[in-house]
Amino acid sequence: MAPAHRHTSADEGTFAKAADAGALSALIARAARAGKGAAPVERWNPAFCGDLDMEIKADGTWFYLGTPIGRMPLVQLFSSVLRKDEDGRTYLVTPVEKVGIRVEDAPFLAVEVVATGKGENQILTFRTNVGDVVEAGPDHPIRFVDEEGTGGMKPYILVRGRLEALVARPVMYELVELGEEVEIDGRAMFAVRSGGAVFPIMPAEKLKALSE
Repeated sequence: MAPAHRHTSADEGTFAKAADAGALSALIARAARAGKGAAPVERWNPAFCGDLDMEIKADGTWFYLGTPIGRMPLVQLFSSVLRKDEDGRTYLVTPVEKVGIRVEDAPFLAVEVVATGKGENQILTFRTNVGDVVEAGPDHPIRFVDEEGTGGMKPYILVRGRLEALVARPVMYELVELGEEVEIDGRAMFAVRSGGAVFPIMPAEKLKALSE
């Protein structure tokens, strides 16, 4: 079996000594204030200790050593110490070390949305698969990107730091139902509002063409 990670030295990092997901969870719990939300990973500047054989699939499933992690409390614990850096990579971070993991699409999945208020006062509140609750707005923008090969769209919402949640398809349909035509920079756009911000989905003429 291939090693779970690479190290720059034989003694570097306690992640190297964690032989299974249970040992990893105990390590992270000591550093991350388990059960108290996300850790202050943006303030930590630990040494890089190599890559861990952990991957987050596009459907939100976490794998460790090629096996799905079935315990949600464990997944939530790992998610509390995630950080995406300027290099575009995602890491598990503690005060003393960081290790790289693989992310197929986004690290989180937005599985529910609730709309409150109307018009400019509307607020869209999302829940992720790991328990984050996020109100879309200027600090938590929604972006829509073209989905390669399908002609469809994939929405993402910023959760924290540089970490985003891919909006699950049923939730995306709810967003479309909440959309309206808004003029942005002199162009008619189909968009959604939340927290005083407007997030364009597509040009209004493109939506019209798709509907014909």
